Amino acid sequence: MNVAQAVGIALARFGVRKAFGVVGSGNFHFTNGLLQGGAEFVAARHEGGATTMADAYARCSGEVAAVSVHQGCGLGNATTGIGEAAKSRTPLVIVTGEATDPLSNFHIDQDALARSVGASSILVRSAETALADVRRAFTQARRDRRTVLLRLPLEVQAEPFDESLLEGLAAIEPLPQPRAAQAEVQALASLLQRAERPVFLCGRGSRAARTELVELADRCGALLAEGAVAKGLFAGEPWAIGVSGGFSSPLTTELIQGADVVVGWGSALNDWTTAHGRLLSPGTALVQVDLESAALGRNRPVDLGIVGDVAGTAAAVAELIEVHSGYRSDELNDRISREIRWRDYEYEDAGTAEVIDPRTLSAALDDLVPANRVVGVDSGNFMGYPTMYLDVPDENGFCFTQAFQSIGLGLATAIGAALAQPDRFPVAMCGDGGFLMSIAELETVVRLKLPMLIVVYNDHAYGAEVYFFAPGGHPADTVTFPDTDLAAIARGYGCDAVTVRAKEDLDEVAGRVAAGLDRPLVVDAKIAGFSAWWLQAAMTHH
Repeated sequence: MNVAQAVGIALARFGVRKAFGVVGSGNFHFTNGLLQGGAEFVAARHEGGATTMADAYARCSGEVAAVSVHQGCGLGNATTGIGEAAKSRTPLVIVTGEATDPLSNFHIDQDALARSVGASSILVRSAETALADVRRAFTQARRDRRTVLLRLPLEVQAEPFDESLLEGLAAIEPLPQPRAAQAEVQALASLLQRAERPVFLCGRGSRAARTELVELADRCGALLAEGAVAKGLFAGEPWAIGVSGGFSSPLTTELIQGADVVVGWGSALNDWTTAHGRLLSPGTALVQVDLESAALGRNRPVDLGIVGDVAGTAAAVAELIEVHSGYRSDELNDRISREIRWRDYEYEDAGTAEVIDPRTLSAALDDLVPANRVVGVDSGNFMGYPTMYLDVPDENGFCFTQAFQSIGLGLATAIGAALAQPDRFPVAMCGDGGFLMSIAELETVVRLKLPMLIVVYNDHAYGAEVYFFAPGGHPADTVTFPDTDLAAIARGYGCDAVTVRAKEDLDEVAGRVAAGLDRPLVVDAKIAGFSAWWLQAAMTHH
């Protein structure tokens, strides 16, 4: 056995159940070791797609996933996916070969590349240290919620390895989360006890703490808002007020702005979640609960910062609070039931005989897609429509890869999410620009036999740039393109496909979905193009 094979076996035994990648000579033996160790391997068509699939799988499964790529060019192709995962604090291990000879065509500074996009980097130094190096990479990914690049030099890969050293390797269990200091727990309890209009703003760090957060909110009368990365966390709760930030409905915005106390639970409180601070009114007390002290106040000054896990902190605070109504009333409950969803608001339909309004499209899709769904969303001008109009069953039913603000990740995101939630109906929501960037992964969807609905919001342009810059008189020739028959291309990959120009065209989509898909179905939706206010706000601030 060589070191590369042993590293693959060890990583699987430590806890990696699913890996993604593109195999070449520099990661061939490692990938076979993963399989020998019991992990499943999903072959993608591009390293960027493989990394994003692994990222989405880890988010929607709660597991550490792995990626296997070739040295140099393979790692270069994966860089955007690594940056997205690292900036999202996804527990991920990317394993790559490494050419240490500066004269090799494959040689790049892989350590610097990883660190430049926010990932950690660990080198497998020798046969003697290999297991310790792998353990350190997996532990850092799992316990510190880090994206880690594990580098396997080609000469080290080929070293012989004593396979008896693999005996007894077992899964690495997570450590207990840090407990909040009692003084801070009491301070938050006192603040919530006095609060008349408390709002909980819950981010990625809250995804496993629904029960504790709902119980505390019920005691202090708080309303429950979610960051887009935690969409669905409070599905079905009567006091849930939807997504906070640029995608907030008018009532959600009104209620958060009216709060006297906002608690950010496992939320970075960044510009997206707070609508560039617009949701936080002057005089509102702002609290942030996070696992790391460095996160406190990083994006917004806070009145109280608490280091501790969300579930444990919420449970401890709940023990100190006497039940009171807080923000809640019968009148408000009625308003929430009638006004909190975007579908509750009228709009002037911009559709014509040739194009469909993206709001009309999104609302219709929400009706025809089975409720037990998992949705992956790409970035771009269109991205708010599925986010605002499609409901999901829980926080693992929605995957939103937006930390690096890259288009082209949506299709791979949906693949990874679908594999993490195999009992759910998978949906990919893409813009035409991002879809064409990643279209090679259509073959992956077909090969994996995923009965996925893939919807392309097609305005044959990079819409964010067209609708932001063109009104100012700037030419947009570089960001507009001839209309492409994406349905025809999709059929060439082995998908079924439908072109949609009006709401009536969705009847065929509804019929196919109701009958059960036996292959991926691509919907080439020709949409009316106009500027999305969430991107207007973002680009203005940028």
